[in-house]
Amino acid sequence: MIETSRSHTYTLLAQYYDQFFTFHLEWYREARRRLLDEILPHVRAACDLACGTGTTALELAQLGIKVYGVDLSPTMCRLARAKVRRAGADVTIIPSDMRTFRLPEPVDLITCEFDALNHVPRKSDLARVAGAAARALRPGGYFYFDVNNRLAFQEIWPGTAWFEKPGVVMVMRGAYDQRRDKGTTDIEWFIHQKGCWRRFRERVEQVAWTRADVLQTLRAAGFRRIRACDATAFFHGDTRSRPGCRTFYVAQRQVAESLSTTLPAQNDLGDGRELHK
Repeated sequence: MIETSRSHTYTLLAQYYDQFFTFHLEWYREARRRLLDEILPHVRAACDLACGTGTTALELAQLGIKVYGVDLSPTMCRLARAKVRRAGADVTIIPSDMRTFRLPEPVDLITCEFDALNHVPRKSDLARVAGAAARALRPGGYFYFDVNNRLAFQEIWPGTAWFEKPGVVMVMRGAYDQRRDKGTTDIEWFIHQKGCWRRFRERVEQVAWTRADVLQTLRAAGFRRIRACDATAFFHGDTRSRPGCRTFYVAQRQVAESLSTTLPAQNDLGDGRELHK
């Protein structure tokens, strides 16, 4: 017997996130190591924006950093708090919107991984997130994030993928809505509960970005030293990854000229890396 119902977005996706979306963690750790290697030793306090189940926040805390985790989803916050408690880490989870969040103190670094910035409802919301991040950072602090670009939604998103774990099956159907310039994912869940399979549906939408969108928004928010790096340098083994589909950014908040600091010198990361001032 199959029962059908609709769940709130990011409810079941949050609940099963760590079961189905751990395959990319090492790629993200590699990106963090290579792009933040000279920054992290100087970070005393950080914020992981759209922290999800708390994986990145916990890894930053394990470096001796005081961490705030911010997420809008109550389920994500609950799971993150449980993970942090088990680890005994110095992480404070704050339920808040990435467009309007505020922290108890300024931080040296804000991270926002796993294409979370694509999940804002409207194009105009990117400016709100960048402004909130700039307010939360100390002068000279860094905003580090990755986004799916329009090319990813045009070339990779369309199609169907099936994932299965004991007692749960997830079917994802992706598409690109050119008129709204958004990627959409319709998710069907089949979950075995109390002797029968129940069917749930969720829909996730992502705004498509271009590099011009991101750079213009960051500069308008007061970020002046911006590094843009293609994800293919880190996503080794990802058969679907191709140049131009995902970009990592490191942006430094502007400081007064007399106190100016610059992005620490970094080794050349290969083709497709640019530094924007």
